[in-house]
Amino acid sequence: MNQKILIADDEVHIRMLLEQTLEDLEEEGIELLFADNGITALELLKTEHPRIAFLDIMMPRMNGMEVCAAVKNELALENIYIILLTAKGQEANRQKGSEAGADQYMTKPFDPDQLLRKVKEVLMIT
Repeated sequence: MNQKILIADDEVHIRMLLEQTLEDLEEEGIELLFADNGITALELLKTEHPRIAFLDIMMPRMNGMEVCAAVKNELALENIYIILLTAKGQEANRQKGSEAGADQYMTKPFDPDQLLRKVKEVLMIT
């Protein structure tokens, strides 16, 4: 089973918050990967095949929805659970995320405990 998680967000404090939320999982053998733009995120998704990807929607060079659509529709990379992160919680954005192939949509600020529970559920960690 692939034990990598990608955190892709152009805001350093969001990347740090996600890292702090998930860092205890590194003791379980899970590797955290980071990207600050969509192109880097897509390259990491293609080469590292993380099990979970947190993608900020508003990233430079390629937005999170474009990355998600490329992974799910064009590249057909299977078994990557994509969670779109955004400050925009409108239903229209959720619909676009769903159409892009996102598995889940979380609005910022997110609940770290809820986020950690979801990661453990997807990775089947107790």
